[in-house]
Amino acid sequence: MSPPTAPLRAPLEIEFDYTRSLGPVLSQFLAALAERRILGAAGADGRVHAPPFEYDPVTAEPPGELAEVGPEGTVVSWSWMPEPMEGQPLAEPFAWALIRLDGADTAMLHAVDAGSAAAMRTGLRVRPRWAERPAGSIRDIVCFEPCDGPAGVPAEADPAGVTPGMTITPVRLHYMHTASPGESAYLRGLAEGRLLGQRCGVCGQVYVPTRGTCPADGVTMTEQVELAQSGTVTTFCVVNVAYPGQKVTPPYVAAAVLLDGADIAFQHLVLGCDPGEVRMGLRVRAVWGEPGSISHFTPTGEPDAPYESYARCL
Repeated sequence: MSPPTAPLRAPLEIEFDYTRSLGPVLSQFLAALAERRILGAAGADGRVHAPPFEYDPVTAEPPGELAEVGPEGTVVSWSWMPEPMEGQPLAEPFAWALIRLDGADTAMLHAVDAGSAAAMRTGLRVRPRWAERPAGSIRDIVCFEPCDGPAGVPAEADPAGVTPGMTITPVRLHYMHTASPGESAYLRGLAEGRLLGQRCGVCGQVYVPTRGTCPADGVTMTEQVELAQSGTVTTFCVVNVAYPGQKVTPPYVAAAVLLDGADIAFQHLVLGCDPGEVRMGLRVRAVWGEPGSISHFTPTGEPDAPYESYARCL
C-alpha cells in the first residue's frame, strides 16, 4: 500500500463510438469498399483523386460520377512502425505508406504489411487485404500487402449489414493518471466518507475538490478543511438527451453545488425529485453510493438559500 503522502495513481479509460453521416461522396466511397472496390474522382484539371474529394480543389465544385481505381498500387513513400500502438491497423510491425493506386494521380495513406522493414521500399507494388466482414469504413481494407507474396482468398463480400451513409468510429484513450497531492487528499477523504477542501492562506478562499495551489494568489495551500455534506444549487441543467452507456435515465439534473463552507461550486447530479423541482438556491445533501464515491445530491427539505448567499459563486 502506498504511504499516505504519496500521490494516487490509477489507469483511466475514455471511450465512445463516434457516429457521423458521410455525405454523398464518402457514402459512395465507403459503400464501394464494402463491396471490395475502390473509387476515385476526376478533378477539373484531369487528375484522378483516390480517395475521392468532396469538393474539387481547383473549382470547389462537387465531383461528377466516381470511377473505380486500383485495387493494386505503388508505394510512393513510407515510414516503418516497429512498435504498433493500440488501435492501429496491425499488431505486428508495419509501414505507414502513401500508395498511388493504378488509375489515380494522388496517393492514399494506409498500412502495408511487408513483413519487415528490409522488404519495404518505394516503388513496391501492393494490393489490398480485405476484411472478412465489411463494415462500411476505411478498415474494410485491413492493410495493403506486396503483390509478389501469396494472395489469400477472401470470402465473398456481404455488405448487407452496412448502414448506408453512416460510419461509426470507435474512439479509445487509455492512460495512467497520477493525482496531484491536493487531489490525492480529496480522494482519500472520499474513501473515508468525508469531503475535504483546502483554504488559501492569503485570500482565505476554500476550494473543493482540493487543487493544491490557489488559482487567485498562486500560493501553495496546506490547510485542510473538512466540509459539510450539504450545500446549495447555484446553477443547473436538465439533461433530456439519451446516449449509449448512459447510467441515469433522462430527464435528470446536472447541477453546480456549493457545499456549505466552500467558496467554489462543483458539478454533480441532483436526483430524488422531479427535475422541474430543481431551482437555484435549492438546499441539497450528499447521498453516498459505492465506497469512496458520492452517488448524487438530493433535496434536504430546508428552505431555499437566499440569492445573496451564493451570488458571488455564480
